[in-house]
Amino acid sequence: MQSYLDELFTPAVLAVQKTKGSAGVYPIGQGAPDALDAGEIAHITASDSFYMATVSESGWPYVQHKGGDQGFVKVLGPTTIGWAERSGNRQYLGTGNIAAGSKVAAIFVDYPSRTRIKIRGTATYHPDPDAGLIEALGATDLRVDGAVTIDVVATA
Repeated sequence: MQSYLDELFTPAVLAVQKTKGSAGVYPIGQGAPDALDAGEIAHITASDSFYMATVSESGWPYVQHKGGDQGFVKVLGPTTIGWAERSGNRQYLGTGNIAAGSKVAAIFVDYPSRTRIKIRGTATYHPDPDAGLIEALGATDLRVDGAVTIDVVATA
C-alpha cells in the first residue's frame, strides 16, 4: 500500500499548503504497511456502518451511508474488504458509480471512542456473486443484491 496522502497531495494542494505555511508538515512518499494491520481489521469488523464516496460519470462526488449488522464488512484478505449488497432504496448510485469508475474512499467512524479509519481503494461490484464470495461475506442466509469488494490502496 502507499501512503494515504501520496496521491491526495496534488500540485494544487501542495501550492495551497505552501501559501498557508503547512507544506512539509505531513509525510508523503513514506509508504505504508503492505496489509491491513490488526487494529484496522478490528475497527472495520466491529463497525455497523461506514460512509463511502464514489464519483459519478459527470464528475460529481457522491457520499452514502452503508449500514448493517456489526461486522457486515468482512476482511477478505490482507488488502481486501467486502460486503453483501442489500437492495436499500434501489437508487444504485454508488453501485453505478463503481461500475463506471472504481475509485472509492471510505471512512469507518467509532464515535464513542473518537477513532476512525480512512480507506482509499478500487472497488468492484459483483452483480451475481458466486457461492464462495457469498460465504466469505457471511451472507448465506441473506437475500443479497450483489456484493462489493474493495482492494485497499491506502489507509489512515
